[in-house]
Amino acid sequence: MPRWSKITLKIIAIIIGLVLTIFIVLALYINVNKKSLLLSINKELNKNLNGTMVIGSMDPTFLKGFPNVSIRLNDVLVKDSLWQKHRHTLLAAKDLEIAVSPLAMLRGTIQINKIGINNASIYLFTDSNGYSNTSIFKKKDKNKDSLQKQESSAAEIKKFTLSNVNFVMDNQKGNKLFHFLVYNLKGDMNYSGSGWEGDLDLKVLAKSLAFNTKRGSFIENKVLEGPFEISYDEEKGFLNVAPNTLNIGDDPFIIGATFDTSKEYTDFKINIEVKEIQWRNASALLAPNISSRLNMFNLDKPLAVNCTIAGSMGPGGDPAINVKAIVKNNVLSIPGGKIEDCNFAGTFTNNFIEGKGHTDANSAVKLYGFKGSYAEMPFSIDTASINDLNKPIATGVFKAKVDISKLNNVIGDNMLKFGKGTADVKLAYKGDIVNYTITKPYLQGIVDIKGADFTYVPRKVSFKNTAISLNFTEQDLIIRNIRMQSGKSIVLMDGSINNFLNLYYNSPEKILLKWKIRSPELHLGEFLGFLGTRKPKARKRTPKSNFSDNLNEAFEMSKVNMNVKVAKVYYNKFLATNVNADLLLSESGIAIKNVSLNHGGGSLKLNGSVTQQRDVNRFAINTTLSNVDIKHFFYSFDNFGLTSLTSQNLRGFLFSKTNIAGMISEQGKILPNSLNGSVIFDLKQGALLDFDPIRKVGKFAFPFRDLNNITFSNLNGKFDINGQRITINPMQINSSLLNMDVAGIYSLGAGTNIEVDVPLRNPKKDEDITDKKQIKERRMKGIVLHLLATDGEDGKIKIKLNRNRDKTK
Repeated sequence: MPRWSKITLKIIAIIIGLVLTIFIVLALYINVNKKSLLLSINKELNKNLNGTMVIGSMDPTFLKGFPNVSIRLNDVLVKDSLWQKHRHTLLAAKDLEIAVSPLAMLRGTIQINKIGINNASIYLFTDSNGYSNTSIFKKKDKNKDSLQKQESSAAEIKKFTLSNVNFVMDNQKGNKLFHFLVYNLKGDMNYSGSGWEGDLDLKVLAKSLAFNTKRGSFIENKVLEGPFEISYDEEKGFLNVAPNTLNIGDDPFIIGATFDTSKEYTDFKINIEVKEIQWRNASALLAPNISSRLNMFNLDKPLAVNCTIAGSMGPGGDPAINVKAIVKNNVLSIPGGKIEDCNFAGTFTNNFIEGKGHTDANSAVKLYGFKGSYAEMPFSIDTASINDLNKPIATGVFKAKVDISKLNNVIGDNMLKFGKGTADVKLAYKGDIVNYTITKPYLQGIVDIKGADFTYVPRKVSFKNTAISLNFTEQDLIIRNIRMQSGKSIVLMDGSINNFLNLYYNSPEKILLKWKIRSPELHLGEFLGFLGTRKPKARKRTPKSNFSDNLNEAFEMSKVNMNVKVAKVYYNKFLATNVNADLLLSESGIAIKNVSLNHGGGSLKLNGSVTQQRDVNRFAINTTLSNVDIKHFFYSFDNFGLTSLTSQNLRGFLFSKTNIAGMISEQGKILPNSLNGSVIFDLKQGALLDFDPIRKVGKFAFPFRDLNNITFSNLNGKFDINGQRITINPMQINSSLLNMDVAGIYSLGAGTNIEVDVPLRNPKKDEDITDKKQIKERRMKGIVLHLLATDGEDGKIKIKLNRNRDKTK
């Protein structure tokens, strides 16, 4: 072996031997001087403490901290001076390892290069008055010279570790509670004249991160794992945490923070960023007052989130929270449905109006460029806002162009069933939110519907090729340019509802829809569904009622005031022209006012009502007819239920006043025997053709006269109708072939009893007399036949002599 190699090995051996000798000497020294060293360590550690630090025992662990000398301190307790009052121990460690410099020990001093805390509890406590047990650490006196500073300064710890440590920061004055179970934490510290820098690597379980204990904890029961770079500026009092990746649960976050310790209460600002995270994972990291609201929603795909939390460790409530999120090509689940193809940029802040506090009431959510498809209906909202999470108010401008058949997916098929057609929607809305469903919205904007087919299901009425323009103002609903077609009927409508939205939500029974209706041709038979019992019945509104139920109820409870002008109206055999009417539709029926029309060459005026009952409809009408062709009139109304007197028996021009009540079926038929009221008539230029009761009288009294065609210069009278019984008030019939006086009861069933006085004198003999008085006196001259029309045994009317009438004569 070369001589230099031998010398080198000898030097190394000497050094190793020297080191071992030193360590042996130190071991012997420590074992021999445990008590004095423990006192020295206590003195060093207590140098800057306003309280006590008690160490149960001490053992050397040389190789563990090589080249430093490691000492394990057992059963370490650190208490502040007011521990007896609040009973919260700042540090209770079963095992506290300290690595000290051997050279410093040889000089008779203690220099701590590393400290490790294992199986311990750290409790930082601040009471409701602001006192903290961390006041045990003395602050530096900046007025002393550098030597005094050095002699009185706390030990500089180069490295530290925590393992199985329960860490609590309980700030009762600020209502803050931070509680972590530290599985492992390692840190390297570098000191400079202006402060220190440190590298940390941690794995902890967050039991509580409550910036306001009244609101609950962030990241509760989540594991945090990752590295940190920390620096502290002693002059400014700033602690800076450089942005780095930290795993919270299964999601990687980029987290950075700053803490300003120069003030009485430390201010902080934490920046959190995650590139991709599931909605529910993000919600689970937030305090319950926020997560409970967010859990009403969900997103199928991850989203990107950036969040800042800023506040103070002192009193003052919640920190300021600002969140930004980006959602692309996602599926948003909301109460009641899903929004497909969802895209938006969203923000949240609990400091919406500066100076009003970081509260739910001062919180706001804003969604920018919101686009999506709900129930296969694409829509967009430029900016949607939700303000005040205590009493949420939603605002925005809703835009959509949709196939209205897709509305069936939203409102169901109990009320309106849509076919083809399109709707252009642009509505600015503002509404309360209950369970994060918009209720009682105030709308402003336009809905244009074109080419629509739909059926109003409760009344079984269908419309084709419909156009509607709805204009929502701040208070009213203006309806313009409606074109509706049902079968052959074409209806053009304009309308309005004053105070619509307020009444819709609060008093639907007070809604009054004012319509102006115009039509070139209207077939009433196509709208008979409105006479039927409503199917299905509208359900009463409850807190759980959906939009369809509420709209359905409003339709039924509201009133409709219609001014109608129709060129032609058809109903079965009835035809009217130039129809004008005012109609009031309500839940109970229809009020008919100021009806005027032309029919049968004359005119008709009508007022009345139709009241809906379970299976039928009760009606009451007052009519005035002027110069109406009686044949057309009776034909149009199916002879008013009469069987003996029909349109085929009548000719002439009718002037009449009626006051009739009765019942009409769901099919629009007058129910037999339901009529009650009176008819006053005056028939001019009339004729009675083949009227069987008179013809039977004529055959008995005048077998040689032709009574099939009896003309009248003027015929007037009054009928009182009561079901089957028609009372013929005394009237004179002056015809071309026969005069008679008629009075009594004509029954559609049993009970006919009509007295007929017929002079046998031929009226033609008086044709040349012009004196009306003389005609009246001669009318009943000569032989007068007194007849009685009554029920026969075979159910037919029988004519016989009225012998009782002869006796009175």
